[in-house]
Amino acid sequence: GIATSILMRGAEGFGLKHHLRTDRLLSLSEDLPVVAVAVDAQGRIEALLPEVERLVGGGLVTLERARMIRGEAAGIDLPADLQSGAVKLTTYLGRQERAVTGEPAYLAAVERLRSIGIDGATVQLGVDGTRAGERRRARFFSRNADVPLMVISVGQGELIAAAVGELEGILEAPLMTLERVRICKRDGRRLADPGDVPATDESGVELWQKLMLYTGEQQQFDGHPVHVAAVRRLREAGAAGATALRGIWGYHGMHAPHGDAFWALRRRVPVVTVAIDRPPAIRRWLALLDALTPERGLITSEVVPAVRATAPGAVHGGFRLATRWKGS
Repeated sequence: GIATSILMRGAEGFGLKHHLRTDRLLSLSEDLPVVAVAVDAQGRIEALLPEVERLVGGGLVTLERARMIRGEAAGIDLPADLQSGAVKLTTYLGRQERAVTGEPAYLAAVERLRSIGIDGATVQLGVDGTRAGERRRARFFSRNADVPLMVISVGQGELIAAAVGELEGILEAPLMTLERVRICKRDGRRLADPGDVPATDESGVELWQKLMLYTGEQQQFDGHPVHVAAVRRLREAGAAGATALRGIWGYHGMHAPHGDAFWALRRRVPVVTVAIDRPPAIRRWLALLDALTPERGLITSEVVPAVRATAPGAVHGGFRLATRWKGS
């Protein structure tokens, strides 16, 4: 009965054990990473944690604070500090859902976000999930019209607030979430660092941070796609883990929206690479990603208030939420 959830297949990644999984090599593609996202009120999510912990014997679970928006017409009012800062807006839709214009909802959403001036938007397609409490699962012999997807967009708070109103005008009762982020780099320009986040809150609960790198499949560094280079260099440098997820449509910066086309010989899909680690390490990983994106790419950082990472013989973090930190 959770408000919405989505399960996505990763293209590349590693975890605490540092075992690389990639769809680029057949021998390493049999156990690709997956990412499951669930959104609902805090109490309902926390009630699921014992079962989630039992199901996830090895892997990473995060709890993240977000403002859920559902059916709030005419946009929203953001606090003054959010209006002047960056915000991540995630919109949850169905694959074949239509906008009021008749075109696919995710295409209309991306185009509207770009026209407003949002820094970037990426569409991630699920293979399973729930919408309004009903399961929507991809199958081999099916059109998979109702498979869930999400549109992740990043921009300045005042523009995101306007975008919420615009999307509510062209979509049918969309569910959206808002999260505070920092835009660290955009198309070759360093704009901010990840913030001076302490290792723990006042009561000693660990704080974590997340980096998200938005690139394109064709974007190369040293002869390899940037997301491949990012995952492998993070692994070599000792990062706690990273996962790359291919999108189906999107853009970042001033570039036109792009995605797969039937007649194309090479994939042109957007890719999101996610790394979660402790604050001191995140600064090192940002420097690494900075070096891989001299001209193109979007990098954001955000605070994660609870992380539980498990591997044989190792457990990091827990499900207790750290208190809010400035900028989180």
